[in-house]
Amino acid sequence: MKNLSHNHETLKEYYGRVLSGTGDLKTNACCSESNTMPLPARNILKLIDQEITDRFYGCGSPIPASLDGCTVLDLGCGTGRDTYILSGLVGKNGLVIGVDMTDEQLSVARRYLPSMMEKLGFQQAPNVEFKSGYIEKLQWLGIESESVDVVVSNCVINLSPYKREVFKEIFRVLKPGGELLFSDVFSGQRIPESLKGDPVLLGECLSGALYIEDFRRLLNELGCPDYRLLSKAPVTINNPEIEAKIGGIAFYSMTIRAFKLDNLEDICEDYGQIAAYKGTVSGYPHSFQLDDHHRFITGKPVRVCGNTAAMLQNTRLGAHFTIHGTRKVHYGPFDCSPGCDDRELAGTCC
Repeated sequence: MKNLSHNHETLKEYYGRVLSGTGDLKTNACCSESNTMPLPARNILKLIDQEITDRFYGCGSPIPASLDGCTVLDLGCGTGRDTYILSGLVGKNGLVIGVDMTDEQLSVARRYLPSMMEKLGFQQAPNVEFKSGYIEKLQWLGIESESVDVVVSNCVINLSPYKREVFKEIFRVLKPGGELLFSDVFSGQRIPESLKGDPVLLGECLSGALYIEDFRRLLNELGCPDYRLLSKAPVTINNPEIEAKIGGIAFYSMTIRAFKLDNLEDICEDYGQIAAYKGTVSGYPHSFQLDDHHRFITGKPVRVCGNTAAMLQNTRLGAHFTIHGTRKVHYGPFDCSPGCDDRELAGTCC
């Protein structure tokens, strides 16, 4: 990481001084937010001051459910939009830590801290902390190992040239059973080295985009062989100059979740397990969406692979699901076929 300061100074300049709001962006890669934010989060969003939202550069909605009392780490928190949404969701017994390296962004976030805590009802005991630093070096900020329940990030990890260090740090600070939920820009092929140093392409979340298959390989190397996709949408550039630079490379805004579990396997395996959602996650009384092909209807039993069972049983979601069966008997690979939204008990769609 010998060039750490140079790379980060380029981004600090772009996000701290070049951009004054989303209107200054040259593409929609950093503002192609989906409309999947849960209702409780949307209600909190209405309370957030306009200066905070005007300088929001996210590409998705990585706001998880069932956060009451959790410690959440927001990587690349910027002006604090998602941090304050999460503050309202974790409640008075939770804590949200926002980390960013751009002083101009953090100054906005900190300026509104007293008023936001008052709006959310936490003025007597604020549940938000903002830390200035690098997401590759969370230990420099005193964030201890296995101290965080959930890590979120919104279109920031692509900006780091040291992605292995970022994900390694994430899994270090997560508690066993903890979750990483993040939205980011990914590419359909590896980005040429000649483009990676372009400050505009980097700042627009394009030249730092990770090839999705390299992301899969990286997580597997770090001990997470199964991640789940929640949403995927193509990024439209609509800027002739930038389109000419990047050629035919396809970019996607994706929201992904991964859990810190030591019993995940590299393919879906069949142990005859069955999951049923209790309907108890706040805001989701009728169904719960784990990923793009797991929608659990309240009370309806569904066959699941061993990995899905572990994600539902050995995480904070465990209180909201009933899992029948163990891994004592193995029946072979589980037919994991995305696209099956409404799986019957007798089906084989993971």
